[in-house]
Amino acid sequence: MSSTVLGLFRASHPEPAAAVTTVAGLLAWGVGHRPAGVAAVVLTVLASQLAVGWSNDALDADRDATVGRTDKPVATGALRRRTAGRAAVLAALATPVLALTTNPVAAAWATVGLLSALLYDWPLKSTPVSVLPYAVSFGSLPAFVVLALPGAPTPPVWLVAAAACLGAGAHFANVLPDLADDARTGVRGLPHRLGPAGSRAAAAGLLLVATVTLVFGPPGPPSWAGLSAVAAAVLAPVVGGYGGRAAARAGGRPVAAFRAVMVVALIDVVLLVASGRVV
Repeated sequence: MSSTVLGLFRASHPEPAAAVTTVAGLLAWGVGHRPAGVAAVVLTVLASQLAVGWSNDALDADRDATVGRTDKPVATGALRRRTAGRAAVLAALATPVLALTTNPVAAAWATVGLLSALLYDWPLKSTPVSVLPYAVSFGSLPAFVVLALPGAPTPPVWLVAAAACLGAGAHFANVLPDLADDARTGVRGLPHRLGPAGSRAAAAGLLLVATVTLVFGPPGPPSWAGLSAVAAAVLAPVVGGYGGRAAARAGGRPVAAFRAVMVVALIDVVLLVASGRVV
């Protein structure tokens, strides 16, 4: 049992799952949810993240084994594919149920975000529109959080647009370490078609656009803290690129670029919540 639990944890993509869930919780608190509302948002987003992570590892087990991904428990045999698949189904079914503890409109957006992410796992990952599920799923996240408030207020367009850009940028950054392995196994999404240099540029540009939108989108002048976030969005891809190259030279996976995106996302949300200019 303990090995299965550990395998499920490792197969859940714990770093991005934790980052996205934390962002959702901070945003829920920032827009004015009561503790019960924050808990509903966090549990809904966590369930959706688990569903996506487990389904990804179950579907990609053969590809991961082919390229020798020792960090993937399904590929190494440490976790049965059937177990990961069943866990993914349960988490996917739990997502709209948990979201319905808020209201039906918000639950619909949570479900859209989940379905979009699952469509990335199959069949859109290897198509020219591979970035679309990331944009839709990330964009639906703040829509769900705001709509989950009493009265289901309309989410600000700038907030949804910024999240969509952030998600699109995360896609390019997330795929960068796997470009060569994906090419060996026939995956050819948009980042693979743009190549490493194009994907790095796309990730950096989208991250900057997302941050600028969050800083200048709300009414009123931007704060100095917000402008500092813009500076962080400029520097993060540079630092991430350096960290990725260092990891590659050491024989590790160059995941620093994706981590940099997640760090900037957390910074953006913290500053946005602290400024009190969300809804």
